[in-house]
Amino acid sequence: MELLFNLPAAGSIVIAVIALLFILAVILLFWVYFRYRRLTRLVDLTDPEPQNDLTYRLKEDFAAAYRRYGRNTNTPAIITNAVTSRMGGALLSERFMNSAVSSFVTLGLFGTFLGLSLSVSSLTELISLSSSEEWLGILDSVGGGLVSALSGMGVAFYTSLAGVICAILFTFFRTVFNPQAQREKLETLLELWLDHGVAPTLETDAPEDDNGRLMQLKEELRLHARTVQQSLTACTGQMEQTLHDTTDALGRMIQYSKEPIQAFYDTVSTFNDNVRDFSEFNYDLRGNIERMDLCFRELTSELRKTSRNLSGGDRT
Repeated sequence: MELLFNLPAAGSIVIAVIALLFILAVILLFWVYFRYRRLTRLVDLTDPEPQNDLTYRLKEDFAAAYRRYGRNTNTPAIITNAVTSRMGGALLSERFMNSAVSSFVTLGLFGTFLGLSLSVSSLTELISLSSSEEWLGILDSVGGGLVSALSGMGVAFYTSLAGVICAILFTFFRTVFNPQAQREKLETLLELWLDHGVAPTLETDAPEDDNGRLMQLKEELRLHARTVQQSLTACTGQMEQTLHDTTDALGRMIQYSKEPIQAFYDTVSTFNDNVRDFSEFNYDLRGNIERMDLCFRELTSELRKTSRNLSGGDRT
């Protein structure tokens, strides 16, 4: 024990962590084991009434499934679902205990490598001092370096020893008090209780023979066909109503568009009449211009003749 107190702080911390994990694992081991054991003792195969919250919830789920499927009910699946949802803490503790042994050994190996690292560091420092010429100082340094190296080796061995001892003890406790075996026993008793204690008291809609199953399947198909027919009828009625509403809306739109179309037609007709009048005016204007041109030509010819006559009179 004196060596344990003289260990470096790193070794003491590793050993303390291993010890704390070991204590926690042992407490959880006994808690889970005795909880499963207490629930196992509460299960009465001859009494269909539930004795606790777990069996009460389990009976409700089983009754709902049994009413529909009858003897084909998957009882183990219902039990597993109930245990998982109602006992999550116990299952989490089981998973922790499954990894506890490997955690002890891993922490022990961590302490081993940590102690070896401290030893190698001390021996390296000791060897570096051996080249000095101060012999008295060398002897003192050699003694202190050996003590440091031995302390590092102590960390390596004691942490490994603590991890191995905790792993062995916890494995022994877990072998004697096995929560997994107790849980499996509880699930087996619950399955027997549901199948032989609760099931005979329940009513089921599921048929007992193949002929009954065939008739039930026929009835389900008939109901399904009726549901499909009702859905199609409702869909057809809805489509007819939609088409009727669309047709009415289209008729109203056509009725409302008649007046704008008539006004547009009248505008086009007026424009055509105006174009026709403008064509006639253009034709008359062209005729008048041609007649004016002819008159101007005749006037020019007469003026020329008058000019020549005047010119001849002057010479005589």
